[in-house]
Amino acid sequence: MYTIEMAYARMRELQDLANRSRAHQPAAAHRADKTRAPRAHKKR
Repeated sequence: MYTIEMAYARMRELQDLANRSRAHQPAAAHRADKTRAPRAHKKR
């Protein structure tokens, strides 16, 4: 049986992994975040 708790634990596991791999490449991760982020401040 696959429970919500199991799914949540797996999700947290993957999130931790992603955060750890991100920490090794701060510049690349920063660039990726910039391209993905919506530009909300450019209202003219």
